Amino acid sequence: MGAGYRYQGGGMSGASGLHARHQHQGGDMSEWKEEGLTSEPGAWHRVCELAALPEQAGRSAWLEGRVLALFRLGEHVYALDGVDPLAGVAVLSRGLVGDAGGEPVVASPLYKQRYALMDGRCLDDPALSVACWPVRLDEGAVWVRLD
Repeated sequence: MGAGYRYQGGGMSGASGLHARHQHQGGDMSEWKEEGLTSEPGAWHRVCELAALPEQAGRSAWLEGRVLALFRLGEHVYALDGVDPLAGVAVLSRGLVGDAGGEPVVASPLYKQRYALMDGRCLDDPALSVACWPVRLDEGAVWVRLD
């Protein structure tokens, strides 16, 4: 397990010395600073405290060279690729969170395609999808495994 990127705008520190790596909406990715990285396949990375993720909304995180979009629905957290596949820009975390027939989704803020939070598939265009990563919660922290 290695460190990732640290938000320079006043993130939170945990007991492990790792820093929260969530981005407040409205910030830009230039505020992230690279720390010691590992590129071990299948490694779990501590991203932030669960309390840092608001209910029914998304936040961006930069981890191992990827922009992630994190979404919290109750005690469930989902991690998708943050780049909208049609626009090619990292805006998916700013999408509207809801459900489609009981399935949790996020609607892209630009072109309104709905992506399933469980697996990243697009409900509106089967040719589109975004990557999805496993998430675990451990002692109030959000961990993401990058493969």
